[in-house]
Amino acid sequence: MGSSASKAALGATTDEPTEPEPKHLADLIQYVNGTNMSVEHLADVLSEKSGSSSWVVVFKALVTVHHLMVHGNERFIQHLASRNSLFTLHNFLDESVIEGYTMSTFIRRYSRYLNEKSLAYRLIAIDITKTKTNGVMRTMNTKELLNTLPVIQTQFDALLNFNANPDELTNGIIHAAFLLLFKDSLRLFAAYNEGILNLLGKYFDMRKNQCRESLDIYIKFLGRTTKLAQFLKVAEVQKSTYFQGFSAVFCIRLVSYITIPLTPPTQHW
Repeated sequence: MGSSASKAALGATTDEPTEPEPKHLADLIQYVNGTNMSVEHLADVLSEKSGSSSWVVVFKALVTVHHLMVHGNERFIQHLASRNSLFTLHNFLDESVIEGYTMSTFIRRYSRYLNEKSLAYRLIAIDITKTKTNGVMRTMNTKELLNTLPVIQTQFDALLNFNANPDELTNGIIHAAFLLLFKDSLRLFAAYNEGILNLLGKYFDMRKNQCRESLDIYIKFLGRTTKLAQFLKVAEVQKSTYFQGFSAVFCIRLVSYITIPLTPPTQHW
């Protein structure tokens, strides 16, 4: 790992209570996207930073990792998925400052989502939130759908569990995390919905046990659309330079339209 990349990683995870500087993130993306650049040491540096006792440093490390997952070369998330464990922050708590209590809650939730995002890649060998994977759910056969959709559901649950209210997005770091989650939520839901429609299209050609699995998946899907609508309402309240051109009302209407109950007729077996 080059000294410039190490410097950028350290610069992105300082103890200043502001979001990681775009310059440092851009330098890291350039490094990760470079031909044959090793991402292992970079992942080690960011993992070490996530072991800090400061909520600021830990949160910035998580945001930086998420940013590289989204915008960096696929080798980065591929490496993270190969690790036995990514983040072990389920008990994290910064009691040194008042804000640390609230932010620690979101750090625990956010780290769980990143763990699930990494695990999903390990299980299905693609990052379903990447634009280039659009359409992949449309061409899956029944077996592939029944294996893939539960993985997407688990990742989607972890994302929606971030569960921040508008008045809790009080600093640039949590704003940056929420923006990345927001972008992931739209892409993840698009793939999720596409898979559900494909599944319903195959319903009457399935074996009985597959029908039962499919119906269970679909019922769970409907419940998650309500939670997504709530998540999007938070983004609507936060309309600013973070969400320029975004209309949660429009997105919520789209969600409602494409999830009109399509439950197949009850089969009598």
